[in-house]
Amino acid sequence: MNDRGLKNLIALGEGQTTEFKRALSEDFSREISAFANSLGGILIIGVDDKGVIVGVEHANRAKAQIQNTARSLEPPVKVHVESVGNVLVVTVPRSAESPHSSGGRFYMREGATCQQMSRTQIREYFFREGLLLFDTMINPTFDPKKDLTKNRFLEFAKIASIPESMDMLDALYNIRLLSDKGMTNAGALIMGKHGSRYLISATIMCALFQGTTKTKILDQKLFDDDLVSNYNNAILYLNAHLNTEYIITSVRTSKLELPEEALREALINAIAHRDYRNPANIQIYIFYDRVEIHNPGGLVAGLKASDLGRRSAPRNPLLFGTLYRMDLVEHVGSGLKRIRESMREYGLADPAIDADEYWFTVTFKRKTTEKGTEKGTEKGTEKGTEKGTEKKAQKTKDRILESIAQNPRTTIDDLVQLLAIGDRRIKKHLSDLKAQGILKRIGPDKGGYWEVVR
Repeated sequence: MNDRGLKNLIALGEGQTTEFKRALSEDFSREISAFANSLGGILIIGVDDKGVIVGVEHANRAKAQIQNTARSLEPPVKVHVESVGNVLVVTVPRSAESPHSSGGRFYMREGATCQQMSRTQIREYFFREGLLLFDTMINPTFDPKKDLTKNRFLEFAKIASIPESMDMLDALYNIRLLSDKGMTNAGALIMGKHGSRYLISATIMCALFQGTTKTKILDQKLFDDDLVSNYNNAILYLNAHLNTEYIITSVRTSKLELPEEALREALINAIAHRDYRNPANIQIYIFYDRVEIHNPGGLVAGLKASDLGRRSAPRNPLLFGTLYRMDLVEHVGSGLKRIRESMREYGLADPAIDADEYWFTVTFKRKTTEKGTEKGTEKGTEKGTEKGTEKKAQKTKDRILESIAQNPRTTIDDLVQLLAIGDRRIKKHLSDLKAQGILKRIGPDKGGYWEVVR
């Protein structure tokens, strides 16, 4: 490795496959074990947590200590140690002889941390899965020469805090989304324009139902883009189809009936931990009384329902590590805790969790059930649906007006993207607002702008 390669690694910061160490420490053997048991990685000795180079004294002695530590693991791990200036770079390969133990304990890399594995995790993760991680496998459909675009990379780089000056291929190689053999499945999910082209299970299905059953679908949308766009579009769909309370103080603010933070956390957890080998997609169902988020794959091997909120074992460590870099997930195992805290701050009940071998479902109870309609009667459900539809239409019009107030040159395409509904419905709402004298069009369709009258 040369100076440029080292600077690139330091600039990317710590993550799933990179760790900074100011100096050798007692836990160094655990770090080697964790990398060897996971995706492999690089330990940079002589760099502090902030990425500042402090250097290593007595480099030759330190090299010998590193090799002795690697050989002391059970079974031993072969590592490569090299000097780059006054820094030591230790490359730990993903091992075919996993699991490796340190002091009789086993570790894995999860995000930017080293986590001890339970006996069940060791057995299930390494033997039942045959040492294969789906997100690290090469995607046979993604052609980096054709499908990897500079614009898409720049969007990703901005979110993932990758320096603008860094070469695209260097960055993707360093964070393991790309290899000499091609793009990984995790890379295809994040960098691919249409997810289902590379993985049939990459889409997110959203549906709005009348009443409390699936008998009648009022609206349905399939999102099939890159992973982050699918996530953002699904959140927009939820915002567009759930009720909003408007609070008027000195300024007018809005409050979604369910905490958006909880919905975001549940959805990103489904994206990060689902089983992408399962051909089913993530499904979001909005009923009159509840919202359900269904995640194919069930609980990760080694976890029980009682472990939820206390521990985590990512099914897709490379994908999870990349989402961590993009600030879309936080500390391992804390997602359910944040969901519950958000619901309680709203004065709402904890969401219901239902998990089996094949599915993991989070169900949020909506406030509408408290005001509801006649319980157990079809007539009551129909009346409630009519009121809900009127409220939803008014909420959509309010959001249109808010968008136009912020940008008078807002287009129909902009509103379609924002609200996740069809252009016919957008045009109908615009027509209603003009007829009510609330909205006025100044100038032609192309080149003109909107004016909110009230």
